[in-house]
Amino acid sequence: MTRETPLHAVHERLGASFTDFAGYQMPVRYTSDLAEHHAVRHGAGLFDLSHMAEIECQGSGVEAFLDYALSNSLSALVDGQAKYSLLLAEDGGVIDDLIVYRLGEHKYLIVANASNRDAAVQALQARSAGFDVQVSDTSDEWALIALQGPLAAGILEASPITLESPLAELGYYRIVGGAFGSEPILVARTGYTGEDGMEIFVHSAHAEALWKALMETGGDQLTLCGLACRDTLRLEAGMPLYGHELSRDVTPAQAGLAGVVVNAKESFVGKDHAVGVKSSRVLVGLSAEGKRAPRAEYPVLDQEGAVIGEITSGALSPTLGFPIAMAYVEAAHRDVGTELFVDVRGASLPVTVTSLPFYSRKKVTS
Repeated sequence: MTRETPLHAVHERLGASFTDFAGYQMPVRYTSDLAEHHAVRHGAGLFDLSHMAEIECQGSGVEAFLDYALSNSLSALVDGQAKYSLLLAEDGGVIDDLIVYRLGEHKYLIVANASNRDAAVQALQARSAGFDVQVSDTSDEWALIALQGPLAAGILEASPITLESPLAELGYYRIVGGAFGSEPILVARTGYTGEDGMEIFVHSAHAEALWKALMETGGDQLTLCGLACRDTLRLEAGMPLYGHELSRDVTPAQAGLAGVVVNAKESFVGKDHAVGVKSSRVLVGLSAEGKRAPRAEYPVLDQEGAVIGEITSGALSPTLGFPIAMAYVEAAHRDVGTELFVDVRGASLPVTVTSLPFYSRKKVTS
């Protein structure tokens, strides 16, 4: 059965085009993919991410539980801090990539991908056995609204939202409590576009009012955005997408995520296959000239025409103006500057192995 977010009726009224994503009817665009992409790079974009899964974990044993259940050391987090983590299978494959927020003593919020909601909840609940911890799927209670772009902070500060501490003190991968009127909210700084931005957790019943308030505050500086531009934004920023760069068949080392695995932990699920294991294939960035873009599942070829990999994500970069892609290739071809080819429907497209990310925003320095 197709699901709808708490903001579905708003998207319909505002003329969004929809697509099925992870079982949800989600806005794919409002106007054009390019206009929405550029709005986030140069102004501000507003996204509905309410399809994402929220899993709350609390109890006196929650820190030990998370260190066992996930790939890195979550017990090291302080209140208000977040960390990117991996939920691994016993064989080291990635069940899901997550963001874990420490909300307070013995209280954590995990955000999982919508497509992996059931798998993540089931795995975490199964791993909670023997720990003093409660794992609760509270996804249906929350709406998640993302405000992204260089003007996002100013819009949030001018909105009716109040925070427990100034937004200027909210660092990257941090979360703070706040309020929208009398309604408690959470505001995080952990975006997926390569730009500065905030993600606002609000109870579902208040999502429409908050969306409207942000639209009114942002005015013509704020653009409504769909999933299509979010995909090109995250690709430029070199961020993996589950089902493309990550899957049950991919290990952290292959995906360039060895740093998300803490070898020093005595035990965690998947450790035997995720630590110290060399991979025969690795994730790389590719760039090309012209306007033809590699697409997912296109074969990657070496100089002799042998298939040595496959594209996972690709697009003509709206920001950079040339084709970019991520691909898994045989490790011998991973070096930056290596010349390869992509089979684009029978034609060979020359590509070059390129460092990730393709795009990094310019940090403001004082």
